[in-house]
Amino acid sequence: MRIGLVLSRPPAYSETFFTNKIKYLQESGCDIRLFVNNSSNSSFDLCPVHTGFSNTKSAQIIWRGIKAMIQLLLSFRKSMALWNANRRLGFSAKKNILSLLTSSHILGKKLDWLHFGFATTAIGRENLAGIIRAQMAVSIRGYDIAVFPLKNPGCYKHLWDRVDKLHYLSEELLSLAISYGFKLDIPHMKITPAIDTNLFSSSKGSRRLKSKGVKLITVSRLHWIKGLEYVIIALAQLKNKSVELIIIGDGPEYERLVFTAFQYDVADRVSFLGRKTPSEIKNHLSHTDIFIQYSQHEGFCNAVLEAQAMCIPCIVSDGGALKENIIDRTTGWIVEKQNPTKLAQVIEEVMATPTIQIELTTRNALKRINSEFTLNQQKIKFLEFYNHTGEI
Repeated sequence: MRIGLVLSRPPAYSETFFTNKIKYLQESGCDIRLFVNNSSNSSFDLCPVHTGFSNTKSAQIIWRGIKAMIQLLLSFRKSMALWNANRRLGFSAKKNILSLLTSSHILGKKLDWLHFGFATTAIGRENLAGIIRAQMAVSIRGYDIAVFPLKNPGCYKHLWDRVDKLHYLSEELLSLAISYGFKLDIPHMKITPAIDTNLFSSSKGSRRLKSKGVKLITVSRLHWIKGLEYVIIALAQLKNKSVELIIIGDGPEYERLVFTAFQYDVADRVSFLGRKTPSEIKNHLSHTDIFIQYSQHEGFCNAVLEAQAMCIPCIVSDGGALKENIIDRTTGWIVEKQNPTKLAQVIEEVMATPTIQIELTTRNALKRINSEFTLNQQKIKFLEFYNHTGEI
């Protein structure tokens, strides 16, 4: 089976959900091709990478444009077919030209499936799969279904009319897609994220929470949607002033968050560690007491799964699919989002919870991880996704 995966760029260090998927599809005999419009991650070598045209400002934009035009001429009939199909959708000349340029590296390929890894990457290329006679799959994740349509009303109208199968991570995301016009008679399949339970495991099992020197940890992009500012404010409201917060990850909100910690007089208790490898993250998790993911919205969140597999008590917000990731008061604790006072109260509640109850909660979480969120289970589901038609 020949599968083309379309992304804006090769998977980043934190996007293990893509690298794992590519690996186990290859192990199952699939021919995977990656199609990107920005090859900034030149070290990616899991599969062939085909780089296309990008209209971002770059010294290479002229060369990329020439290369795209040559590819379009080599696939002239398909190029004209795509142009005409786009015109029937009402594309302006400018939008149509951009559609052809960004599709040029795909038009000449023979594929069974063309899978857009994010719904946003399919915008302007809704007709592409049909032109190359491939089935079109689309994945919906957090940002592209929870945020992007708010800024771009009606952006997925043409996509829903042409997609052959939808992959969604959670019921929350499917509900949002339906609110933006997705019809349930279109084949769709839920495949949640999964983690490497061999890497993220704990020989220590459950741990006794300390009365002093408690370490909170979060693994997250430093982005407004992750709610990190509220976590810092909650830290300042804790009665126990010996609690520390460790933040792993980088992103555009670093300066703002550093200032927030200073402003609330907790700068000496907040550590920004930047990017870390999975092994380094595991090491930090093994020395922490409580994991927090207080996002305003999440498509699902692998980091929470990893923390549960490490038998760490988890506190999350009710933003997005975190309500499906954690079962409140059974496998962790769910707190109303954007409410740092309530978050501080729940942190103190968890710190005061008897050890036997903490152990029961983390055992429940570990059992659920091992029964529902392993890589092998995800592998089987993706093979079903590509091999079966209709709703599963």
